[in-house]
Amino acid sequence: MGETLQALAIAIPTGGIAALAYLVVGLVIGVESMGVPVPGETTLIAAALLASRGDLKLGWVIGAAAVGAIVGDSIGYFIGRRAGRGLFERLGRRSHHFSGERIEKAERYFQKYGVWTVFFGRFVALLRIFAGPMAGMLRMPYPQFLAANAAGGIVWSSVIGIVAYKVGDNADKIFGQLSVWALVAIAAVVVAVYAIYKVRRRSASAALGPAEPESEPEPS
Repeated sequence: MGETLQALAIAIPTGGIAALAYLVVGLVIGVESMGVPVPGETTLIAAALLASRGDLKLGWVIGAAAVGAIVGDSIGYFIGRRAGRGLFERLGRRSHHFSGERIEKAERYFQKYGVWTVFFGRFVALLRIFAGPMAGMLRMPYPQFLAANAAGGIVWSSVIGIVAYKVGDNADKIFGQLSVWALVAIAAVVVAVYAIYKVRRRSASAALGPAEPESEPEPS
């Protein structure tokens, strides 16, 4: 956190010209959104803290973060769309998080809740990195993806930026905990939805009862 804050502070010339700092914010968040694990959220928080001290304009910080998120996610989408499943197969050889079974489950989940995954995934570290490439690989329609991506990027950058601006130096710790709890909450919702689905399916099967065997025609 401290190193990122110092790096952004150095990027601001003494004359008050902060264009380079805004560019850093947009680039780091854009690269993270493409699927590269760099500290995008921490960079946004650091820039918002500088804005609270008067070195940057909060509106420009939020704008740079939102543009970086939208553009980076879109690039990640087209990378995933072009590379296809092979991209995640290569990742799967390096990490069990992208095993074939998990990719298949993710595919079914995206088909049902893809828009919400893209939107709310912006607030969760791992989903923030991989939602774009995953959506592209699974061939989510781009207009649909772009709408969810843009809405999520704008809401995320606004919420994180404004709260960090107001809270101050404790913002990084608070949002680190929030990301964990957001992931837990999403997992709980998924489990609950799946449980309700299974219960309703069993109830429907029980209501129909066992199928009656067809009677053989009597000989004439």
